[in-house]
Amino acid sequence: MAGTAAAAPSCPTVPVQYLRLPHLRAAIHQGQPVVIAAIGSSSTWGAMAHDIGDSYPAMLQDDLGDRLPDAEISVINRGISGEDALREDRRMERDVLALRPVLVIWQVGANAAMRGESPDRFTALVEQGLRRLRAANLDVVLMDNQRSRRLLHSPDNARINAALAHLARRYRVGLFSRDVLMRAWARAGADPSGFLAADGMHMNDRGYACTAAALADSIVAAVK
Repeated sequence: MAGTAAAAPSCPTVPVQYLRLPHLRAAIHQGQPVVIAAIGSSSTWGAMAHDIGDSYPAMLQDDLGDRLPDAEISVINRGISGEDALREDRRMERDVLALRPVLVIWQVGANAAMRGESPDRFTALVEQGLRRLRAANLDVVLMDNQRSRRLLHSPDNARINAALAHLARRYRVGLFSRDVLMRAWARAGADPSGFLAADGMHMNDRGYACTAAALADSIVAAVK
Protein backbone atom coordinates (compact mmCIF):
# COMPACT_ATOMS: atom_id res chain seq x y z
CA MET A 1 0.00 0.00 0.00
CA ALA A 2 1.36 3.44 -0.89
CA GLY A 3 0.09 6.96 -1.27
CA THR A 4 -3.49 8.15 -0.90
CA ALA A 5 -6.35 7.74 -3.35
CA ALA A 6 -8.61 10.65 -4.22
CA ALA A 7 -12.12 10.11 -2.92
CA ALA A 8 -14.94 9.87 -5.42
CA PRO A 9 -18.36 11.18 -4.34
CA SER A 10 -19.64 9.09 -1.42
CA CYS A 11 -16.47 6.97 -1.46
CA PRO A 12 -14.15 6.83 1.57
CA THR A 13 -10.60 8.06 1.14
CA VAL A 14 -8.35 4.98 1.29
CA PRO A 15 -4.71 4.11 0.57
CA VAL A 16 -3.80 3.31 -3.03
CA GLN A 17 -2.91 -0.30 -3.78
CA TYR A 18 0.41 -0.49 -5.61
CA LEU A 19 0.32 -1.97 -9.12
CA ARG A 20 3.23 -2.38 -11.54
CA LEU A 21 1.92 -1.88 -15.10
CA PRO A 22 4.91 -1.34 -17.42
CA HIS A 23 3.12 -2.18 -20.66
CA LEU A 24 0.21 0.14 -19.91
CA ARG A 25 2.54 2.89 -18.78
CA ALA A 26 4.62 2.66 -21.96
CA ALA A 27 1.57 2.61 -24.24
CA ILE A 28 0.02 5.67 -22.61
CA HIS A 29 3.29 7.63 -22.59
CA GLN A 30 3.71 6.81 -26.30
CA GLY A 31 0.20 8.05 -27.08
CA GLN A 32 -1.09 4.66 -28.22
CA PRO A 33 -4.77 3.66 -27.96
CA VAL A 34 -5.18 1.29 -25.03
CA VAL A 35 -7.57 -1.61 -24.49
CA ILE A 36 -8.16 -2.88 -20.96
CA ALA A 37 -10.06 -6.18 -20.82
CA ALA A 38 -11.98 -7.08 -17.66
CA ILE A 39 -12.76 -10.78 -17.39
CA GLY A 40 -14.60 -12.43 -14.54
CA SER A 41 -17.97 -13.54 -13.29
CA SER A 42 -20.99 -11.66 -11.95
CA SER A 43 -18.90 -9.06 -10.10
CA THR A 44 -17.40 -8.03 -13.44
CA TRP A 45 -20.62 -8.35 -15.42
CA GLY A 46 -22.35 -6.12 -12.89
CA ALA A 47 -24.87 -8.30 -11.06
CA MET A 48 -27.29 -6.31 -8.86
CA ALA A 49 -26.29 -3.00 -10.46
CA HIS A 50 -29.14 -0.91 -11.80
CA ASP A 51 -27.60 -0.87 -15.28
CA ILE A 52 -24.61 -2.27 -17.15
CA GLY A 53 -23.29 1.29 -17.08
CA ASP A 54 -23.01 0.93 -13.30
CA SER A 55 -20.72 -2.12 -13.50
CA TYR A 56 -17.16 -1.59 -12.31
CA PRO A 57 -15.61 -1.82 -15.84
CA ALA A 58 -17.96 0.87 -17.15
CA MET A 59 -17.26 3.09 -14.18
CA LEU A 60 -13.52 2.41 -14.52
CA GLN A 61 -13.55 3.69 -18.09
CA ASP A 62 -15.29 6.89 -16.95
CA ASP A 63 -12.85 7.36 -14.08
CA LEU A 64 -9.77 6.79 -16.23
CA GLY A 65 -11.15 9.21 -18.80
CA ASP A 66 -11.41 11.86 -16.09
CA ARG A 67 -7.96 11.16 -14.65
CA LEU A 68 -6.11 10.64 -17.96
CA PRO A 69 -7.97 12.93 -20.38
CA ASP A 70 -5.23 12.83 -23.02
CA ALA A 71 -5.21 9.02 -23.22
CA GLU A 72 -7.45 6.92 -25.45
CA ILE A 73 -8.57 4.09 -23.17
CA SER A 74 -11.29 1.51 -23.77
CA VAL A 75 -12.35 -0.82 -20.93
CA ILE A 76 -14.11 -3.88 -22.35
CA ASN A 77 -16.38 -5.89 -20.04
CA ARG A 78 -15.96 -9.63 -20.57
CA GLY A 79 -17.70 -10.76 -17.39
CA ILE A 80 -20.20 -13.65 -17.49
CA SER A 81 -22.30 -14.34 -14.41
CA GLY A 82 -21.72 -17.70 -12.74
CA GLU A 83 -18.41 -18.54 -14.38
CA ASP A 84 -15.35 -19.95 -12.65
CA ALA A 85 -11.61 -20.03 -13.38
CA LEU A 86 -11.92 -23.03 -15.71
CA ARG A 87 -14.56 -21.46 -17.96
CA GLU A 88 -12.83 -18.11 -17.96
CA ASP A 89 -9.52 -19.65 -18.97
CA ARG A 90 -11.21 -21.59 -21.76
CA ARG A 91 -12.53 -18.39 -23.34
CA MET A 92 -9.46 -16.27 -22.61
CA GLU A 93 -8.17 -16.49 -26.19
CA ARG A 94 -11.51 -15.70 -27.85
CA ASP A 95 -12.93 -13.12 -25.48
CA VAL A 96 -9.82 -11.41 -24.13
CA LEU A 97 -6.61 -11.94 -26.07
CA ALA A 98 -8.39 -11.37 -29.39
CA LEU A 99 -8.96 -7.77 -28.23
CA ARG A 100 -5.17 -7.26 -28.08
CA PRO A 101 -5.37 -5.67 -24.63
CA VAL A 102 -2.48 -3.96 -22.90
CA LEU A 103 -3.94 -4.81 -19.50
CA VAL A 104 -6.17 -7.69 -18.38
CA ILE A 105 -8.02 -7.48 -15.07
CA TRP A 106 -9.07 -10.96 -13.96
CA GLN A 107 -11.66 -11.09 -11.18
CA VAL A 108 -11.84 -14.68 -10.03
CA GLY A 109 -12.47 -16.81 -6.95
CA ALA A 110 -15.92 -15.95 -5.60
CA ASN A 111 -17.68 -18.85 -7.29
CA ALA A 112 -14.89 -21.22 -6.25
CA ALA A 113 -15.39 -20.17 -2.63
CA MET A 114 -19.17 -20.39 -2.82
CA ARG A 115 -19.14 -23.82 -4.46
CA GLY A 116 -16.55 -25.36 -2.16
CA GLU A 117 -13.97 -25.90 -4.91
CA SER A 118 -10.64 -27.24 -3.72
CA PRO A 119 -8.23 -24.30 -3.22
CA ASP A 120 -5.49 -26.46 -4.76
CA ARG A 121 -7.54 -27.05 -7.91
CA PHE A 122 -8.46 -23.35 -8.03
CA THR A 123 -4.78 -22.39 -7.75
CA ALA A 124 -3.83 -24.75 -10.59
CA LEU A 125 -6.56 -23.34 -12.87
CA VAL A 126 -5.62 -19.72 -12.25
CA GLU A 127 -1.96 -20.57 -12.69
CA GLN A 128 -2.78 -22.08 -16.08
CA GLY A 129 -4.57 -18.89 -17.09
CA LEU A 130 -1.73 -16.70 -15.85
CA ARG A 131 0.77 -18.61 -17.94
CA ARG A 132 -1.43 -17.99 -20.98
CA LEU A 133 -1.69 -14.27 -20.22
CA ARG A 134 2.00 -13.84 -19.44
CA ALA A 135 2.89 -15.44 -22.78
CA ALA A 136 0.90 -12.67 -24.49
CA ASN A 137 3.31 -10.02 -23.15
CA LEU A 138 0.80 -7.79 -21.38
CA ASP A 139 0.02 -6.52 -17.91
CA VAL A 140 -2.21 -8.55 -15.61
CA VAL A 141 -4.09 -7.60 -12.45
CA LEU A 142 -5.83 -10.26 -10.37
CA MET A 143 -8.87 -9.13 -8.38
CA ASP A 144 -9.82 -11.10 -5.26
CA ASN A 145 -13.16 -11.51 -3.48
CA GLN A 146 -15.37 -8.87 -1.94
CA ARG A 147 -16.15 -8.99 1.76
CA SER A 148 -19.82 -9.93 1.45
CA ARG A 149 -21.92 -11.73 4.02
CA ARG A 150 -22.24 -14.93 2.03
CA LEU A 151 -18.57 -15.11 1.05
CA LEU A 152 -17.37 -14.48 4.58
CA HIS A 153 -19.36 -17.53 5.67
CA SER A 154 -17.55 -19.69 3.10
CA PRO A 155 -14.84 -21.77 4.80
CA ASP A 156 -12.56 -21.54 1.75
CA ASN A 157 -12.86 -17.82 1.03
CA ALA A 158 -9.72 -16.81 2.94
CA ARG A 159 -7.70 -19.61 1.30
CA ILE A 160 -8.90 -18.54 -2.16
CA ASN A 161 -7.83 -14.95 -1.51
CA ALA A 162 -4.49 -16.16 -0.13
CA ALA A 163 -3.95 -18.27 -3.26
CA LEU A 164 -4.50 -15.23 -5.48
CA ALA A 165 -2.03 -13.18 -3.46
CA HIS A 166 0.52 -15.99 -3.71
CA LEU A 167 0.06 -16.31 -7.49
CA ALA A 168 0.38 -12.56 -7.97
CA ARG A 169 3.73 -12.63 -6.19
CA ARG A 170 4.93 -15.76 -7.96
CA TYR A 171 4.08 -14.53 -11.45
CA ARG A 172 4.89 -10.89 -10.70
CA VAL A 173 1.49 -9.59 -11.70
CA GLY A 174 -0.69 -7.07 -9.93
CA LEU A 175 -3.23 -7.82 -7.22
CA PHE A 176 -6.11 -5.46 -6.61
CA SER A 177 -7.58 -6.73 -3.38
CA ARG A 178 -11.23 -5.98 -2.75
CA ASP A 179 -10.77 -7.63 0.64
CA VAL A 180 -8.11 -5.05 1.54
CA LEU A 181 -10.18 -2.26 -0.01
CA MET A 182 -13.31 -3.05 1.97
CA ARG A 183 -11.34 -3.37 5.22
CA ALA A 184 -9.96 0.12 4.48
CA TRP A 185 -13.48 1.44 3.90
CA ALA A 186 -14.49 0.08 7.31
CA ARG A 187 -11.44 1.65 8.99
CA ALA A 188 -12.43 4.95 7.38
CA GLY A 189 -15.76 4.70 9.18
CA ALA A 190 -17.96 3.51 6.32
CA ASP A 191 -20.56 0.84 7.04
CA PRO A 192 -19.65 -2.16 4.82
CA SER A 193 -23.32 -2.91 4.23
CA GLY A 194 -23.60 0.40 2.40
CA PHE A 195 -21.58 -1.04 -0.49
CA LEU A 196 -23.45 -4.35 -0.79
CA ALA A 197 -26.66 -5.37 -2.53
CA ALA A 198 -29.62 -6.94 -0.76
CA ASP A 199 -28.58 -10.44 -1.87
CA GLY A 200 -25.72 -10.42 0.65
CA MET A 201 -23.25 -11.35 -2.08
CA HIS A 202 -22.73 -8.71 -4.74
CA MET A 203 -21.91 -5.03 -4.60
CA ASN A 204 -24.50 -2.35 -5.20
CA ASP A 205 -24.04 0.71 -7.41
CA ARG A 206 -22.02 2.50 -4.74
CA GLY A 207 -19.81 -0.54 -4.20
CA TYR A 208 -19.06 -0.87 -7.91
CA ALA A 209 -18.43 2.88 -8.24
CA CYS A 210 -16.07 3.03 -5.27
CA THR A 211 -14.24 -0.10 -6.41
CA ALA A 212 -13.75 1.44 -9.84
CA ALA A 213 -12.58 4.72 -8.31
CA ALA A 214 -10.00 3.00 -6.11
CA LEU A 215 -8.81 0.82 -9.01
CA ALA A 216 -8.53 3.88 -11.26
CA ASP A 217 -6.38 5.62 -8.65
CA SER A 218 -4.10 2.58 -8.50
CA ILE A 219 -3.81 2.45 -12.30
CA VAL A 220 -3.09 6.17 -12.59
CA ALA A 221 -0.45 5.95 -9.86
CA ALA A 222 1.23 3.11 -11.78
CA VAL A 223 1.11 5.02 -15.07
CA LYS A 224 2.38 8.30 -13.68
